[in-house]
Amino acid sequence: MVFENRVQAGRQLAKKLSAYAGRKDVIVLGIPRGGVPVAFEVARLLRAPLDIFLSRKLGVPGQEELAFGALASGGVRVLNRDLIKELNLSKEEIDRIVEAVRTELERRERVYRGARAPLKVEGRVALLIDDGIATGSSMRAAIKALRQLKPSQLVVAIPVAPLHTCERMRSEVDEIVCVYTPENFYAIGQFYEDFSQITDQEVTQLLDRAAQRVDCCPTIAPPPTIDAVDEVSQGSGSP
Repeated sequence: MVFENRVQAGRQLAKKLSAYAGRKDVIVLGIPRGGVPVAFEVARLLRAPLDIFLSRKLGVPGQEELAFGALASGGVRVLNRDLIKELNLSKEEIDRIVEAVRTELERRERVYRGARAPLKVEGRVALLIDDGIATGSSMRAAIKALRQLKPSQLVVAIPVAPLHTCERMRSEVDEIVCVYTPENFYAIGQFYEDFSQITDQEVTQLLDRAAQRVDCCPTIAPPPTIDAVDEVSQGSGSP
């Protein structure tokens, strides 16, 4: 299976999530940047409010696609200790990369939200969406951070991910929904005809369109700054 683009992937994913359509207790959270177009389509078709939830992997120097951990909103940090030891990454290298990612997440928070407060998560069913999962490091960080906001149910929903990644993650969430779990998985982009990079402007435009469609949802105060919490999770052999 190959998706035409993130819009079509979102529509396919929405079909898998039809049980949540029209419910007042559901909120859709897209992980920027690539997860937002997917989440927008899901939110539109389920008639649910849309918001973002920031998470970004910590890439190995010179091999940035290989993640040794991830950082998410609320300052939650997940580290793969085994990979760090294998690659002999120093504390100084880790701190430098974490600081750079933290700065980028703070920038994205300002750009994407502007003056708009996050939607209320506590007591609601949170559908956490990205355009795909590879190793799962960024999603795991997002899961840990989102749990702090006390949703009644946390559902991870993605168009594509390796089956073994989904199985490992299943115990960390209430439900995981995936359209396609291929046996041969090299990168998320191989399952999209158009996997072009999403810009900050596109993310902002989609959030604005969603806010115009659903502008009556309760909001909460902004989450803690990105360095307010520093939760480190021992890796289990894969980020």
